[in-house]
Amino acid sequence: MATETPPPAKPQPSLPSTEEFTEVQQSAEFGELRHAHRSFAFPLTIAFVAWYLLYVLLSCYAEGFMGTKVAGNVNVALVLGLAQFLTTFLIAWWYARHAAAKLDPKAEAIKSRMEGGA
Repeated sequence: MATETPPPAKPQPSLPSTEEFTEVQQSAEFGELRHAHRSFAFPLTIAFVAWYLLYVLLSCYAEGFMGTKVAGNVNVALVLGLAQFLTTFLIAWWYARHAAAKLDPKAEAIKSRMEGGA
């Protein structure tokens, strides 16, 4: 009968104090991280909400245009509705790439410094 030994416990990093969190929050490095996130996320959010509202307004007030046949029984409303899904996935993919390239390294540097690794 074989018994498995548990893996060795990792030492838990000490938690930073409130003052340390406040100090990091006010640092230039954290400001750059916040700016990198906001300069990407806010404009894209505004653009997507505007695009979504355009679709809703066209659906409500431009029934003739939205009912225009594109191919067979496929109309403009269906194409634009599917484009909403496509846009959502593209934005998520684009944000994941942006976060991996620009945000994650900065956040990891701050985290390791806060945990006493740097």
